[in-house]
Amino acid sequence: MNIPFLDLKAQYKSIKDEVNPAIQDVLDNTAYVMGKAVADFEAAFAFEHGVKHCLGTSSGTDGNHMVLWGLGVGSGDEVIIPANTFIATAWGATLCGATPVFVDCDPISYNIDPSKVEEAITSRTKAIVAVHLYGQPADMDALQAIATKHGIHLIEDCAQAHLAEYKNKRVGGFGRAASFSFYPGKNLGAYGEAGAVTTTDDDLAKKFRMIRDHGTLTKYNHEIYGHNYRMEGIQGAVLGVKLKHLNTWTEGRRRVASRYCEMLSGLDELMLPTEVSDRRHVYHLFVVQAPLRRDDLVKYLNEKGIATGLHYPVPLHMQPCFSHLNYDRGVMPVAEQLAENGLSLPMYPELTDEQLTYISNNIRHFFMK
Repeated sequence: MNIPFLDLKAQYKSIKDEVNPAIQDVLDNTAYVMGKAVADFEAAFAFEHGVKHCLGTSSGTDGNHMVLWGLGVGSGDEVIIPANTFIATAWGATLCGATPVFVDCDPISYNIDPSKVEEAITSRTKAIVAVHLYGQPADMDALQAIATKHGIHLIEDCAQAHLAEYKNKRVGGFGRAASFSFYPGKNLGAYGEAGAVTTTDDDLAKKFRMIRDHGTLTKYNHEIYGHNYRMEGIQGAVLGVKLKHLNTWTEGRRRVASRYCEMLSGLDELMLPTEVSDRRHVYHLFVVQAPLRRDDLVKYLNEKGIATGLHYPVPLHMQPCFSHLNYDRGVMPVAEQLAENGLSLPMYPELTDEQLTYISNNIRHFFMK
């Protein structure tokens, strides 16, 4: 049996009769950039996340940049970011000319550790980025208390957390603003690059709209510096169709995670993820830890036709591009442990019980050898 890490073909086949006409409508109306399909998606996505404004962007990375840019982050500023995340989180700071300040993550949720955040704040700190990693929300109450105490911005990176909930409220509306990614492999994925920014702040939303479209609200009247971060019409159409299925797909991911936890429990050499009690995990990734034989397990599963992933094998503070920040190995033990031991198992709602049984049985067999 061959099991891919992600099966986008299965997803496309399930919705092709809906998505193909939506794409064709964009083509027929030649609404290639922004347009009605994007506007309709923005309204629907904002409603799903309980926020006032959603602005479609050209990618999640662009959304990261746009949020910090719109908040006035610039040269000489510092932005606190978890060491355990994809590097696009850090680009939001560096593209503004700011310095990313990395902190360790919590060993249970794998998200940014609030106690480490407070230690990292200086007079130059302008913002904290809460990444809802793997699909589980960060501790927003603790982070908001720190941000309020020090008078700094709290923003959310929701790239992996569409429809995730913290204390029965969906992510995307806790901080000043939030960014989302719709990269094809995300829980809600476009057919190419796309992202979004959400906020409940009218003034910020206005500024984001100008930044997204060359600093304009009306054509050729450039009020502020801007860029071209607009969403393509086809991506808006695709996302509008897929959003209608996202709640069902999310429940499918949670079913897969539950089955993994049932079938892999009791293995002393395998650490399963923990869903924190006041949060609703949407399982963009299902990350286990195999401290003693991670690489051997990867090789064994590959031989059995089971694809896996490593998220993320080099934490941000150890990336070559940040060597000038002079972080030493060992200063962020939790993130470094996850980099060395973490393993992402196949995770998508179309996984069948037969496939899950095959994966789990092979993992059990490996550890019982």
